[in-house]
Amino acid sequence: MTIFYLVQHGEKDRSRFPGDPGLTEAGWWQGVRTGAWLRTTGVVAVYSSPLRRAMQTAELIASACGVNVRTDPRLRERMNWDGSLPWPEFLVEWDRTVTDRDYTPSSGDSSRQAGERLADFLVEHQGCRGPVAMVVHGGVTVDLLRTLLGDAAVPAELLSGVPSCAITKLDGLEVTEIASVTHLTSRPWSRPGPFQAHPE
Repeated sequence: MTIFYLVQHGEKDRSRFPGDPGLTEAGWWQGVRTGAWLRTTGVVAVYSSPLRRAMQTAELIASACGVNVRTDPRLRERMNWDGSLPWPEFLVEWDRTVTDRDYTPSSGDSSRQAGERLADFLVEHQGCRGPVAMVVHGGVTVDLLRTLLGDAAVPAELLSGVPSCAITKLDGLEVTEIASVTHLTSRPWSRPGPFQAHPE
């Protein structure tokens, strides 16, 4: 079976590009640390959601692992705020997709649809010759876990957010670890050089 590492993107900068923010400096550090850890696992491929925060995280991981980033729209978030709805209305729709897995919001997918499309990606990539890293988002990660494990098995705190750069590990479609952040704190890390934001 293929080992999959689902990586939550690094901390996002909410002050820039409101609908598609990139990483903060802390998010950059998280991505570097995550890449250094994933390099030790022998990752052979890095896939990413097409959203900026995920792509920037994936670029840091891919650079550490010596591979290129490939994007796949199935890794995108269940819903992504693009400004077409006022923020409070977006949050109401988001909350409804959490409590009703079959509710399809005005933009985006239902929780069930998002979980199934991410599961489809996993099934399609079962034959990879080594571990695969996928940079995704909190909502769709939880959607996948609810699809594979059932609601009762998903830690309740994840419904309100997955920690930045947390790793969920799967062996094929079997979940073996959920939202681990030990790789971010296992040893001191010195960031080389000043932070440089990636271009748009």
